[in-house]
Parts: sequence; structure tokens; C-alpha cells
Amino acid sequence: MTDIKLNRLANVLVNYSTKVKAGDWVHVNANWQAIPLVKEVVAYILKAGGNPSVTLESSDLNEVFMAQAGESQLRWMPPLDMHMIKNANVWIIIEAPENTRAMNGIDPSRQQVRNQAYDKWMEAYTKRSASGELRWVMTNYPCQALAQEAEMSLADYENFVYQATFADQVDPLQHWRDMHDEQERLISWLAGKKAISIRGPQADLTLSISGRRFINSDGDQNMPSGEIFTSPVEESINGWVSFSYPAIFQGASVEGVRLEFENGRVVNASAEKNEEFLLKMLDTDEGSRFVGELGIGTNYGISRFTKNILYDEKIGGTFHLALGSGFGEAGGINESVIHWDLISDATKETEMHVDGELFYKDGKFLV
Repeated sequence: MTDIKLNRLANVLVNYSTKVKAGDWVHVNANWQAIPLVKEVVAYILKAGGNPSVTLESSDLNEVFMAQAGESQLRWMPPLDMHMIKNANVWIIIEAPENTRAMNGIDPSRQQVRNQAYDKWMEAYTKRSASGELRWVMTNYPCQALAQEAEMSLADYENFVYQATFADQVDPLQHWRDMHDEQERLISWLAGKKAISIRGPQADLTLSISGRRFINSDGDQNMPSGEIFTSPVEESINGWVSFSYPAIFQGASVEGVRLEFENGRVVNASAEKNEEFLLKMLDTDEGSRFVGELGIGTNYGISRFTKNILYDEKIGGTFHLALGSGFGEAGGINESVIHWDLISDATKETEMHVDGELFYKDGKFLV
């Protein structure tokens, strides 16, 4: 018997997040453990008249490839990957790793080479996503590895996931529409503004948003969601920021990260744990030392850190910066093969001013 909450989550992914319609090619990328959710998603795609294709993946297989591939193999990208990203109408990604630390033993320089192999893929993805030609959403299927990472039982973690995605509600689609409306109100207030300052125990930053627009992350690309975000003017960031939470990226956990910016570029970087990985990622390409995103979490139903960026960047009362690629739809022009979100708590003695007006204080919006 199908779990009604799993069925509701699939409904949200197909009929709210990606709005599948008749004739759409809908490609589903999923870990093999997520098959129960994949089945529900495929059923909803078919009901909507879409044409589904499915690729099942494994973090264990990815580890084998990254550990044993030669230089030329690391630089090879499967043509199927490029064909999908250039031609699919909808892309649904469902993550459920067997082991969240599968890549910990991989030399960061090998991951760097692999990222570079996907340069043209990233370019196509960014362009089609920004234009709306590709509709996509990423979510997680609750599994033991993610539950353990969050330091929760599987049953508790399932409840956490369904609460965060509103799948525990009779009409989750309406809850997401309501979140959209509230975030749209904030974005309307921000329209046309020029400068933001963030000051508190974790940051002393100034940046420009002149000519940039905030995006309403209301569940159409991330599920769950709950954030407003933009791409700051690339060379405008000055000051420093430290990140309260571990920065999880490509299987590595980097803790105690502190960055200093001059004219948009990271000029000093340190970490209490995995500093070498941080420095390697900063040197991936020309754009990886610049910020592609400023985001503010608005989902106050996600009240705890679970070492999973899909949830953690949405925590109400936090802000995050992403190193690397910017968002064309926000006006961002920074290009990089990485996009790495780093999160900071803003609930204590933290203020954001926008054009000199107090916009946000101690994790709450004041407008």
C-alpha cells in the first residue's frame, strides 16, 4: 500500500514544481533507493500526459568511478547527459544516497577535473533553466544515510521531510501557493533597491543589488523550498563572513569557514576542518572566488540543521552565500562549474539594511 504522504510529494513534484503537461519529455534522475517515490512520480507524469524516462544512480558506483578513472576518463562526459540537458522539457532529481561520505577519500583535484568536464553541460543547463525552457526540481527521498546524517531515526526523518514539503497536509499544493504569495510581497518591496549591508556576529558585508532581481524560491526548483535569493553585482562585495554551519559539498564537510572579500573576490579563506578542500574548490576556475548568490531562508518549518543543503539553506532565520555560478534570471553573470552554498545563522544581533532601511533583524523580516 502506497504511503499517502509519498503520493502527495509526487503530486507536488509533477503538478506544482514542474507543471508537467502533455507531450513533455520528463527525465527522472534518482538513486535506486528512491524507487518507491519514482513509481509515484512516473504515475503522475503519465496522468499529466508526459513522456517519462528514468536513470537510476548509486553513490557507491560514483565512488568507484571517481577513485579509479584515469585522467582522460575523468574528462569524458557521457553524450547522453548532454543530450538530456539540451532536449528534455522537465528534469526531476531525487537523491537518496547510500553513503553521504562516499567521496571523502577522493582527492579534491580529481573532483576539480570532473567538474571541468561538465563545463559545456553547465552552460546549457544554466541557459535553459534561466529562460524557462527547462523546468526542473530536486528533492530527497528519506533514507537511512540522510537520517543518520541528520542524527535522527528514519521514522523521525520521514516526518521531518514530509513536514518540510507540506506532504503531511491534505492540500500541499495550496500551502506552496501561500508561501509563493508571501515571498512575492517581500520581493516586490526589494524591487529597484540598490545596496544591502549585513552586520552581526557572523558578518560585516556590503554588496550591491543594483539592476538585479530577487527570485521567489517557492518549491518550483527545490522541494522543499522557502527562500528569496539574487545574484549580487559580482565585484561589489566587500567585508567578511563566517559560516555557522558545516559547508557540505560533493561529499566533503568543511567546517568553520571564514571568507574575506575585496571588490567581489575572495582574497582570504580559512576553515577549521578540510581547509585544503575549500582552497581547491576556490581555485576551480576564474568564477569560483566570486559570489553567485545571496539567499535568505524563509521556511520556519525547517528548524534544525540536517547537513543537507536542500533543507539547510531554507532554514528560517539564516542567510547564505554561494560561491561560483550566478543566476541569469536574477541578472547574474558570474560563470563557474561550481555553485556552493554556505550558510550562516542570523537570529542573534544581526541586521540587514537595504538602501539604509532596516529590512531584517535577528532572523525576521520587518517590512
